[in-house]
Amino acid sequence: MTGSEFKQLRKDLGEAIGRDLSTADMAKLCGLPAGRTDTILRWEVGGPSGSAAELLRILAMASDRYPILENFNVFDRWDVPEQERPARRAQFRESMRDEVRRRLDQQA
Repeated sequence: MTGSEFKQLRKDLGEAIGRDLSTADMAKLCGLPAGRTDTILRWEVGGPSGSAAELLRILAMASDRYPILENFNVFDRWDVPEQERPARRAQFRESMRDEVRRRLDQQA
C-alpha cells in the first residue's frame, strides 16, 4: 500500500462509517499507542507495511470501494443461493463497519 492509497483509504473508511477520520483515528485503527500520529503522517508519504498494511487491507472491506478478499468471501459458494448473495455481502460490509467503529470507540 502506497502513501496515496493509504490517504484514500482514510477517506473511504470515513465515508463508510459516516464521519471523517483524523490521523489519531487511523493510529487507533492500527493499534498504535495514543499520540503516535507521527507514524500515520509518515505512512501518508511512504505507506504502511507489514502487519499494519495487512490489517488495513482487511478493514478496507468496510468500504464498497474495496473488494471482499477471497479468504473472507463465503458468499459466492455453491451452497449460498444467488438471490441471497447481495444481502449477505451488504451484511458483511456492515459488520466490517461495526468493527471499524468498535476499534475507534475503544479506550486507549
